[in-house]
Amino acid sequence: MQHRTVRDVMTPGVVTARPGTPFKEIAGLFERNGIAAVPVVDDRDHPLGIVSEADLLRTQARLPDPQGHSVSRPADSRDSAATVAETAEDLMTSPAVCARPGWSIVEAARTMDREGVKRLPVVDEAGRLTGIVSRSDLLRLFLRHDTAIREEIARDILDRTLRLAPGAVRVTVRDGVVTLAGRVEEPGLIAVVERLCASVDGVVSVHQAIEHPSTTSRAGATASSV
Repeated sequence: MQHRTVRDVMTPGVVTARPGTPFKEIAGLFERNGIAAVPVVDDRDHPLGIVSEADLLRTQARLPDPQGHSVSRPADSRDSAATVAETAEDLMTSPAVCARPGWSIVEAARTMDREGVKRLPVVDEAGRLTGIVSRSDLLRLFLRHDTAIREEIARDILDRTLRLAPGAVRVTVRDGVVTLAGRVEEPGLIAVVERLCASVDGVVSVHQAIEHPSTTSRAGATASSV
């Protein structure tokens, strides 16, 4: 089984800003490149932080209203700083939460969820920026066709890895949901099959109705006692 990594789904050739890049120039970078955020890097391409559309809008939201409407919520220290933010260094959220190219998609997703961020700059071993990965990049795995998922499970897991007899476990996949049915000789093998199938790229969930000798014996004993 070969799992996709951050390297496989990230966007290389990242548009960046420097700490001194002005507010207006950052807005222009967003517009010209059709993006919503830029990493802010130093002279050695080490990410220092991220400036997003939300950071720019926050600055605008703190400015006096032309019609004299008052702010509906108290301004905190971050809001106060945002009203005078003029450069990327003032605007950025830092420090930058970064990923490595060899990370699994799961590791990148967990990091985004834990840190509450929508994208991760990707850095090499020297800490230099090599790409950026976003939530939408990670979610592209779930566009994988059901047929490809089924074939990988049947070929790589059931046949090559577990060496089950042909047809011992039947696999169906619909909208990324895997259903397993059949029979194995070792009860402990069921959890292994389920776990390996769940780790296949593009799988949403796994349902199993796999039997083993002890379940058959219990069923026979119940029938005899009736």
